[in-house]
Amino acid sequence: MTEQSSVIIRKFELKDLDQVMEINKQTLPENYPESFFRTIYAELPSAFLIAELNGELIGYTMARIERGLSHYSIFHRSKKGHTVSIAIKPEYRRKGFASELLKKSMEAMIKQGANELYLEVRVSNTAAVCLYKSLGYEILKEIRHYYRDFESAYLMVQKVPKTSLNTS
Repeated sequence: MTEQSSVIIRKFELKDLDQVMEINKQTLPENYPESFFRTIYAELPSAFLIAELNGELIGYTMARIERGLSHYSIFHRSKKGHTVSIAIKPEYRRKGFASELLKKSMEAMIKQGANELYLEVRVSNTAAVCLYKSLGYEILKEIRHYYRDFESAYLMVQKVPKTSLNTS
């Protein structure tokens, strides 16, 4: 059995919180307080997902639904799925786990009625940009000095095809 086929993607549970926070601290410059993780989980538990391999938590993604102006037209309101954070332990990267997490999270956001999906990513994170492009995201614009360390971010978006909406 390959590593890819033995990974389990499952919903986050509160018992996972300490491990998720540890992965966040180890892998990302942006670290969030416990209350932030709890809030995101409460808002959209179906899109807060864990990747587990042989009983070890190796990554997570969390998302929420937001309402506001469309990224595509300032004249339309939209229900937007926002990938807030995704992280994979370094030794498990480039094995398809992030892609699997994101696909499941995107499905959950679409089931909740999102008609657009978006995320922010560091301009220097070329591996992540390539991953997001492979999943249908496109760079809409650069947000200068987005991160605390003043690095810029790409705002990456995608429209949800109408055929994907209202699926169960």
